[in-house]
Amino acid sequence: MREEKKRFLLRLDPRLYRVLEKWAQDELRSVNAQIEYLLKEAAKKAGRWKDEAPPEEGREP
Repeated sequence: MREEKKRFLLRLDPRLYRVLEKWAQDELRSVNAQIEYLLKEAAKKAGRWKDEAPPEEGREP
């Protein structure tokens, strides 16, 4: 069973959004997918993302 994605409002500086929008186009992703990709990569680099470990019930990863 696939976990539903969490929705939340994100406010960004318009200049940052334009950078992300162009970057996403270059990588053939939506802006949302690009932000998610960048956050996952940052979490992996920081040692906070474990692909093989599912989140505990009731807790965010």
